Amino acid sequence: MTRGPGLSLVLVLVVGVLAATGVVLLLERSLTRILLGVVLLGNGVNLLILVGGRSGVAPLVDGERTGAMSDPLPQAMVLTAIVITFGLTAFLAAVAYRSWYLIGDDEVQDDLEDRQVVRLAERNEVANADLGGEGPGDDPEQVDPGPARRRLRRADGQ
Repeated sequence: MTRGPGLSLVLVLVVGVLAATGVVLLLERSLTRILLGVVLLGNGVNLLILVGGRSGVAPLVDGERTGAMSDPLPQAMVLTAIVITFGLTAFLAAVAYRSWYLIGDDEVQDDLEDRQVVRLAERNEVANADLGGEGPGDDPEQVDPGPARRRLRRADGQ
């Protein structure tokens, strides 16, 4: 079976669409969309690795070498990448479920230090160095976010 140039172009376009969609979803704030982005990006990269390999016949047919053999390295790399992507997907699914269970949504919140860095960048200032030395409970950088909204709703309903 020979591959024509049309099939390669279609595969390249599929890889590009999967990777681009995955990156766009990775930039979202919802953990569910980040999870879908990881899955799409992983599949796009796996397809890219598989397409990059040399196609051919099985390495051994009846104990004799025949023509151009297929390269087993991309297949092994894709198999390894599938296992890694599955592990990362399971971890992100657990984090998203735990976030939904505790807070009531799966949106990633801004960190207080991130907000401070953005404000300083807008004013073109440099952040002060953390010299430490504060006692317990005196460190203004360590802020308690307060009780979760979901727990408050449960307490009100009881």
